[in-house]
Amino acid sequence: MRCLYSIILIVSMTILCGMACQPVTTNQTLEEASTDLPNIIFIMADDLGYGDLGSFGQRVIQTPNLDQMAKEGMRLTQCYAGSPVCAPSRSCLMTGLHTGHTTVRGNFGKTGVLGLAGNPGRVPLKAEDLTIAEALKEGGYVTGMFGKWGLGEPNTTGHPNDQGFDTFFGFLNQRRAHNYYPEYLWHNKEKVELAGNLGDKEEEYAHDKFSEKALDFVREHRDRHFFLYLPYTVPHARYQIPDTSPYTAEPWEEKEKIHAAMISRMDRDIGDLFDLLKELQIDDKSIVFFCSDNGAAERWEGRFDSSGALRGRKRDMYEGGIRSPMIVRYPAEIEGGSSSDFPCYFPDIMPTLLDIASLPIPDGLDGVSILPTLLGEKQTTATRHLYWEFHERGFQQAVRYGNWKAVRLKVGGALELYDLSTDEGEMHNVASQHPALIQEIESYLASARTLSVDWPGPSPE
Repeated sequence: MRCLYSIILIVSMTILCGMACQPVTTNQTLEEASTDLPNIIFIMADDLGYGDLGSFGQRVIQTPNLDQMAKEGMRLTQCYAGSPVCAPSRSCLMTGLHTGHTTVRGNFGKTGVLGLAGNPGRVPLKAEDLTIAEALKEGGYVTGMFGKWGLGEPNTTGHPNDQGFDTFFGFLNQRRAHNYYPEYLWHNKEKVELAGNLGDKEEEYAHDKFSEKALDFVREHRDRHFFLYLPYTVPHARYQIPDTSPYTAEPWEEKEKIHAAMISRMDRDIGDLFDLLKELQIDDKSIVFFCSDNGAAERWEGRFDSSGALRGRKRDMYEGGIRSPMIVRYPAEIEGGSSSDFPCYFPDIMPTLLDIASLPIPDGLDGVSILPTLLGEKQTTATRHLYWEFHERGFQQAVRYGNWKAVRLKVGGALELYDLSTDEGEMHNVASQHPALIQEIESYLASARTLSVDWPGPSPE
């Protein structure tokens, strides 16, 4: 696929060069042709719940900058992550393929390199996988990532620098990302020791490092079009933070204060990013996405109600495990204060970003461009299936089909069916009332996935 994409891009560039009045180099052509292309910034929180932002119903945790982003952009109220857990969700995001097709389908596979526990299972992206970063880089974008990767350990084909990122700073191993005061982080393929954290000291907060590096990247590339991927590690446990302001005086449990403070700290840093875009006068030419990698790890019922009205949480195939708060802001094109209930998910991000960048969308992706939706146009979901599979609790599957949601919790088990237009909380299983629809969905599931050595799924009959 990568080779085909490169051929398409080269042919397109050749045509552009042939139309020019005088010969120019490929780099010159890219720079001249890209003057009107937007910068693309994709920010992703870790384990943030659907209800953790003020613009999505949160009443306790303060998120003024993200709420302002929603006022100036569009809320996608039925957007889904790629998986109810970390690594496969990020694989879907990067490749445009759902968990039945993407390379990394779970946090732990049957092969792969050794993880922190000394067992195999950390499966990296393959050399032949085409990622968003590679496609945008080949299209002339400068690419940078700061935060948590989770799709390739050191010396594997899944390393960010080998998957399209010019610059990387952060965690490769997602389990190491649980510690906010690590002894080292990676800068490209070199370890960077954090002296302030040696000997169990806690002086250099990883999240702050990612924010600082992201701002530096924007400053450095202000005169070029760039793709900034900022996958934060907050508010994932473990619960560590320099201070719990502005919640220090609240009569809450300490971990509740830290959870809320993590989200507000991230919100503060996103505000700094928007301020910098305005200062550099590139705000109007920058499209910014914000979302979470999966549902809330804790529901925090009665305190934050992080899943909102949705059923479940992280590791559940119900809405609370996979639905993500998504906000997209692009002052030049997206209507402020707008919202859309168009069902979309992480496999849609790759074709959408390529569409935004006026680059060809490869064949064979599971996602579709949702740029028309972002621009206020209607898109249909009448015949489209959104698919998930999950391997940590056996083999589970879920399908979104129009307003219908089907869930299977074990191999050979009956499908549950919910009408999300009237039952967003998935409280009423109506499968028995719609046998024809169940049969149709079963037919789809029979061919929804390809075989995987690492995540084999159900045994063939």
